[in-house]
Amino acid sequence: MSSRFEAFLNVSVELTAFSRFDLLGTGLAERYLATLDKMVGGETTDALLAAFVALPPPEDVARIQAVRTTILGNELLGDVTRALIKLWYSGTWFELPSAWTERFGRRAAGATFVVSPDAYIEGLLWKAIGAHPAGAKGPGFGSWAFPPKIPDLPDLDSKT
Repeated sequence: MSSRFEAFLNVSVELTAFSRFDLLGTGLAERYLATLDKMVGGETTDALLAAFVALPPPEDVARIQAVRTTILGNELLGDVTRALIKLWYSGTWFELPSAWTERFGRRAAGATFVVSPDAYIEGLLWKAIGAHPAGAKGPGFGSWAFPPKIPDLPDLDSKT
């Protein structure tokens, strides 16, 4: 794996709250990095990766606030970061706001599309809500008779 791909995975782990194992298990990490590059340009992707590297260490409580202010609150990176989160969860690249494209250029960012049929099926939202995508990964006969098993989430409030 290239160091750029490693950085992308690290950013994605932090943004999605899913493990590297889960993200790599989708089989879509490389495709999502390529999609990000295509839609906003490699230089914007690199700026996002560099911004994460420059954050306080993960164990530092200030990191969460730094993500909010220096990345999500950043004029260039905020909308791109939100689009990346939605991409991981839904498998869909959502068109960036017109204010972003007017300021930073349209590139290919002006389109909304599902990256691939696998992207829909492997969207993180299904695991997050304890469900399966319609028409795929059915849990088996009669499973509808039982409530979904939703895993416990780590206590995120202690860091905010």
